[in-house]
Amino acid sequence: QVQLVESGGGLVQGGGSLRLSCVASGGTFSGSTASSCTMAWFRQAPGKEREFVASVSSSGGEIYYADSLKDRFTISRDNAKNTVYLQMNNLKPEDAAVYYCAARLRPPTGWGGLYDYWGQGTQVTVSS
Repeated sequence: QVQLVESGGGLVQGGGSLRLSCVASGGTFSGSTASSCTMAWFRQAPGKEREFVASVSSSGGEIYYADSLKDRFTISRDNAKNTVYLQMNNLKPEDAAVYYCAARLRPPTGWGGLYDYWGQGTQVTVSS
């Protein structure tokens, strides 16, 4: 079974930065390697619905962001390490949430229900 493990969350002061990491391990995605998968980040704040943050295609050539986050967040991937990153700058209290890594074998999408694999999430807390 494939596992996605996020790390890098924590408490940061407003205006600060964090870099989240997600490592894929434990096998292959239906016979393909993790490097063949679209990877994405979603987030969910207490009492709110899960929200798309960013996605990157298997090659890294297609990148998409939530419109409200594209000026502050950057997604990237290192296929040699089976790792996807989310660099978050100028963090605001409203960015506080559990951030989830997700993967799918098809092209990028912002619909969380279309992702096949999910990590357990990493908590990001932003103090004002």
